[in-house]
Amino acid sequence: MGPLIVIIIVVAVAWFLFAVPARRRSRTHAAMQDSVVVGDEIITAGGLHAIVRELGDRELRVEIAPNVVATLDRRAIAAVAREEPDPAEGDAEQPPVAPPEIPPEAS
Repeated sequence: MGPLIVIIIVVAVAWFLFAVPARRRSRTHAAMQDSVVVGDEIITAGGLHAIVRELGDRELRVEIAPNVVATLDRRAIAAVAREEPDPAEGDAEQPPVAPPEIPPEAS
């Protein structure tokens, strides 16, 4: 009876360490794919950067170059590219970083 309890505990711990986080990542990724709107810049599973031009239930049309539109399956969206704020236009609260001082040479 003792070894059976140990096996059950090991399986339960493995379930919580591997299956639960994988399911959570899968749900988050599916929600991201469903939240794409026209005008978003996306990154495909193949690494292609594109702008969404039309949405369908299972497919979307993306512009991969000026005047070049391709049809893409929704499942091929790897990420939505987010623009990072320009540091020059950033917070006024952060003071500029001074360059490190170089100590004078000892003679």
